[in-house]
Amino acid sequence: MLRILGFILLGLLALVALIVLGAGIYVYAAVDDSFPQTDGEITLEGLDGPVDIFRDQAGIPHIYASTEHDLFFAEGYIHAQDRFWQMDFQRHTSAGRLSEMLGDATLDIDTFLRTLGWERVAKQELEMLDTQSMAMLEAYSAGVNAYLADHQGTELSLEYLFLPLVNSGYQPADWEPLNTLTWAKAMAWDLRDNMDAEIERSILLNTMSEARIAELFPTYDENHPIIVPDFEIFANEGAQSEQVVSGLPAEVARELAALNGQVAMADRLLGGDPNAELGSNSWVISGELSATGAPLLANDPHLDASIPSIWYQVGLHCAPKGPECPYEAVGVSFVGAPGIVIGHNDRIAWGFTNVGADVMDLYIIKVNPDNPNQYEMNGEWVDMDVLVENIHVGSDQVVELPVRITQFGPIISDSYGDLADFDQNSGLDIPGNYAIALRWTALDPGNTLQSIFKINRAQNFDEFREAARDFVVPSQSLLYADVDGNIGYQMPGHIPLRNQTDGKFPTPGWTDKYAWQGFISFEELPYGLNPSSGYIVAANNAIVGPDYPYLIADFWDYGYRAQRIEQLILDAGGPLDIADYQRMQADSVNLGALELIPALSSLEIEDAEVATLRDQLIAWGGNQAADSAEAALFNAFWMQLLKATFNDELPEAYWPNGNSLWYVVVSNLLSDPENVWWDDVNTEAIESRDAILLSSLSAAVAELKSTQGNDPSQWTWGDLHTITFVHQTMDNFPIIGSLFNRGPFPVSGGSAIINATNWDAGTGTFDVTSLPSKRSIMDLSNWENSLQINTTGQSGHAYHPHYIDLAPLWAAIEYLPMHWERTVIEAESEGHLILTPAY
Repeated sequence: MLRILGFILLGLLALVALIVLGAGIYVYAAVDDSFPQTDGEITLEGLDGPVDIFRDQAGIPHIYASTEHDLFFAEGYIHAQDRFWQMDFQRHTSAGRLSEMLGDATLDIDTFLRTLGWERVAKQELEMLDTQSMAMLEAYSAGVNAYLADHQGTELSLEYLFLPLVNSGYQPADWEPLNTLTWAKAMAWDLRDNMDAEIERSILLNTMSEARIAELFPTYDENHPIIVPDFEIFANEGAQSEQVVSGLPAEVARELAALNGQVAMADRLLGGDPNAELGSNSWVISGELSATGAPLLANDPHLDASIPSIWYQVGLHCAPKGPECPYEAVGVSFVGAPGIVIGHNDRIAWGFTNVGADVMDLYIIKVNPDNPNQYEMNGEWVDMDVLVENIHVGSDQVVELPVRITQFGPIISDSYGDLADFDQNSGLDIPGNYAIALRWTALDPGNTLQSIFKINRAQNFDEFREAARDFVVPSQSLLYADVDGNIGYQMPGHIPLRNQTDGKFPTPGWTDKYAWQGFISFEELPYGLNPSSGYIVAANNAIVGPDYPYLIADFWDYGYRAQRIEQLILDAGGPLDIADYQRMQADSVNLGALELIPALSSLEIEDAEVATLRDQLIAWGGNQAADSAEAALFNAFWMQLLKATFNDELPEAYWPNGNSLWYVVVSNLLSDPENVWWDDVNTEAIESRDAILLSSLSAAVAELKSTQGNDPSQWTWGDLHTITFVHQTMDNFPIIGSLFNRGPFPVSGGSAIINATNWDAGTGTFDVTSLPSKRSIMDLSNWENSLQINTTGQSGHAYHPHYIDLAPLWAAIEYLPMHWERTVIEAESEGHLILTPAY
């Protein structure tokens, strides 16, 4: 019997082995189906004339077209060639239609995103576009669809080989301009601010005082840099008053906790995480400070780490450039959208950093207990706007989703509760039923994408500012330089004017008393041209000082990166050149660490080894190089310190991530050795500062011995701090994910550092969570000197030579030329594709 069973098991193993082998052969055969044609000639319907596409040694294309239509047609075509799966996934995600691709596993996220209604807003935005912008989107869509016309399944991308596992009937639809506008809302979501802090404060308010909560959200250090320090406005009658409305009962806190779970789910899917310190560095110097006598502009946006990269490098060249075809620009684009997002044209260069503006408010809505589709407004029941969204699940199921919309936005909570005691806490009379609505500037139609198109065409600062006027959301710090030697800054966006609230907590929504009173006028938004300092630094730090009469943000990044950039500019000892800029983007000095480490000097340490390591930290210069033992020790200590100080009292969702905010929080606490935060509420003893510092340092030493061995000289930060580029979709499938993920790559840097390879202490690992998603240095004296590097590769096709070829260069903070001159581009090309019209 056992022998028979053994034969059966061997037979089953052989069958499994044959299935795995067969699947492997099938996958291997399909791998290069999607690799695009990059040489020769392709004839296409819809072109006005021939288009030349030269790809360099990294696969980066430069497009030369004689008409504006053909230029963006070709951009759509090559985006589809290299990244169509990414485009397809993004458009379904942002429209709340992912279940059409992936089945019922994504129904909850579709429900949330369809409630927000990004696609509904994008439809309104389509109607607002000017003729030129609409023509760009239509030409781009035609180019994408020209590629789809004769490619399907694995010819589009390897991912479609596995899609039948969850949806065997899926076929990609044609691309539409609406798809482009809807994806722009996803970027606004990734770069949002305040709503998460609003939820966090409200949940914490259920267990601790506002004074203790305030310690977790400190004010900006007045000694840290301000982007536009001398900006003044005089007409400020519209400045809002502030009156904090707070005091939430447990029921509301629980509802907000559930809402926070929905938000976190959306973040995981969209690749964003507001706790990951998404931001950017950008700085520009005038010719007075540069070795060439012309401006130098640097930019590195900090975004989620994924494969393929969010950015697609491209050059767009009208041949010739003129009134009928006014584009000549290089830089990075978003797949799914025409134009250049960040880069330069023939006269100006520009970079973006996130403002972190407070443009989201939660409103508590009084719901009619007899009619859930009515809410109270100024003492009367009024009807909500109710619409039904049909969510298609796979190819054969439709789920109807009622969406209720108030004057403050859509209802984003799906349960009701008892607001007991809220009337006493807030001094307002509240009935038993409630819901939570979201007011967000991204849910108002705007022209942000059109603004980017106009920036592509701008030739001077006035045209640049006028283009920025349409940039509604997400509000960005726009840095500027031009070939005439000017440098400048503009903050655009719709920034709410609030009445009787500062937006820190959910606001009463049963009266229009707390409604937004409009937006800060564009003329009163901060800007500057040619500052006397000769430089501008924008690293998510404070834009204006405390005298500015309007609320832009509840809090900023706390300025360590900006301080270090400014320090390197001022201490350069002479004119700066591109090599200096490269060293600056690679700078890994942790100023936050250098603020905290001196507190260890007074500790009485009995363990001689721990004392010696403490002394090494005190002597350390703060450079978090990948081969640094001290960097490994400090960050292990930092994780342990945050855990010991805060995790006993904060909900797990709000455990410290260790970013710039937490350096300020802990720095403030160090001056108060007996502060209650130092005490571990889970022990009978009353812990003080020094006890927690010592136990954290000792725990860090023990951890590193366990993970990296007993010899501290062999510890390295890069062994702990790595980046693995994860495919957002395929990583969810066992085994299959390994076909698409790449890494790990050891890296230098860390959180609150110029080289911002951020990590999250709350996860218990040092893995990179967000990073410089590309690095650019633009030389206004000679565009051909400019440099750029992307994180992974140009291609979105797994196993293509350009899928991951840039990652080693990126990790080492090396660069590729950002070519501009056609003669150089042609000489350096590895492929020349000609798109010809079908006459």
